[in-house]
Amino acid sequence: MNEGSSIILVEDDKALASAVSQYLETEGFEVEVVDNGDTAVETITREQPDLVILDIMLPGKDGLTVCREVRPSYSGYILMFTAREDEIDQIVGLELGADDYLIKPVKPRLLLAKVKAFLRRGDAKTEANSVDDVLGFDDLEIDTLERTVRFAGDPVSVTSAEFDLLVILARKAGQILSRDEITQQLSGNRYDGLDRSIDNKISSLRRKLGDDSSEPVRIKTVRSKGYVLVPGAWKLSN
Repeated sequence: MNEGSSIILVEDDKALASAVSQYLETEGFEVEVVDNGDTAVETITREQPDLVILDIMLPGKDGLTVCREVRPSYSGYILMFTAREDEIDQIVGLELGADDYLIKPVKPRLLLAKVKAFLRRGDAKTEANSVDDVLGFDDLEIDTLERTVRFAGDPVSVTSAEFDLLVILARKAGQILSRDEITQQLSGNRYDGLDRSIDNKISSLRRKLGDDSSEPVRIKTVRSKGYVLVPGAWKLSN
């Protein structure tokens, strides 16, 4: 399970940073601690770790700013820490490119489960059948090896988690996938009925792919059932 995978932990609380890094290191991960937002941007961009764990409240640039600034050049996973249960920080973080979040105080076993789930997804992207290397629907092209998305010939910037979600929907195009099915494929866990991260990622994908969120036609919501990528809805009119 990805022994030796690299993690950058951006956390200015020395006690928490020490506890988290030691815990993850005992599980076989290589952890580097950064204690401020200014240094974090440079370090993440230069070192390209497998995973970033990023606190929102930091000296210098805050975690949301760090997330926004590194996203164009960092395609790995970003897990955010927030001390507030208010959804605003969580939603903003996801919209800026975070893949998931944890609310403090951090529960070590839950943190470890999320870290392992992200890294399993990282492994899975190298195991795609060559037949499915490129998924195409008219003007939409998804390259599963390069992990790129193009729509009408233009590149679309998506986060790692958004890309994984889009591939799941694309590989079952025309089929309704429940939140539980999607959650299990993304993380190996059951949907708990409360997590809104999938809904937020769907909203972000719709926006980036030119789908009207009030009346979506490309990635539809099927009430009480889930989501479906409509295979015939990706041709732009001339």
